[in-house]
Amino acid sequence: MTANQPHPTTSTGDAGRPDLVAVVGATGKTGRRVAARLAARGIAVRPVSRSTETRLDWDDAATWAPAPAGADAAYVAVAPDLAAPGIPEVVAGFARVAAHVGVQRLVLLSGRGEPEAQRAEQLVAEAFPARTVVRCAWFAQNFSESFLLDPVLDGVVPLPVDAVVEPFVDLEDVADVAVAALTEDGHAGRVYELTGPRLLTFGEALAEVGAASGRDVRLVTVTGDEFAAGLTAAGVPADAIDLTRYLFEEVLDGRNEHLTHGVREALGREPHDFTEFARREARAWAPVSSPVSAPAALDEVH
Repeated sequence: MTANQPHPTTSTGDAGRPDLVAVVGATGKTGRRVAARLAARGIAVRPVSRSTETRLDWDDAATWAPAPAGADAAYVAVAPDLAAPGIPEVVAGFARVAAHVGVQRLVLLSGRGEPEAQRAEQLVAEAFPARTVVRCAWFAQNFSESFLLDPVLDGVVPLPVDAVVEPFVDLEDVADVAVAALTEDGHAGRVYELTGPRLLTFGEALAEVGAASGRDVRLVTVTGDEFAAGLTAAGVPADAIDLTRYLFEEVLDGRNEHLTHGVREALGREPHDFTEFARREARAWAPVSSPVSAPAALDEVH
């Protein structure tokens, strides 16, 4: 099923404006944007993670029901990725519990071209037919607030990619689509596949970053082993390294070298271009007075 072939809309997903939304992953790249937009609309937000007052631990099923209990809608983002081992079944279990406790709308963040992520989508659909999937290309913000930020600041970005192109999507678009699905009727059962409006190589994206920031920054193509060794040296956990390597070496094999129209389908407007993102985020690449002491967080990649 593609973004242009949605599940039939069901009445269980069209329930009016929510009073309370549970945001799973509220401190992540998408979650904090979703939470801020909801709060700006006067909608109460319940942030949910292992460390929040209302605790959610994917390894402890006893925490699943309290997290969405009493909420009208739930946004679910799994860090670092929905395709991580065991996550599809776990998230489907959470969706089943959410439906049982009365959640009317559930929005699931997913990634393009990942068989395990698409399996998770299907399992969640079986548990919560009215769910909305927001299936994303690589986030443009990986260059400005995630694991690629430190290499950009160094001026050399070593990655196991060369000429593959990717339609990097702006997280502001992702958050807008998610909030629309959480707060408006007509999105139940839909799969929105989100991309930017243009295909770029990683080298071309870095050139855009350089043009916006005034930095001299370039891509250096490395082997998968060299890439993993660099992440290890930076202190990235082994499981996150394995997942990131999988995304670069398998998912970035050309399968996603095409544009989709999910932003337009959901919002009625075109997505933001990478150039617009780079100009808006240029402050992220401004000179810093002291070296970064810890690796940037690897929360959601796409």
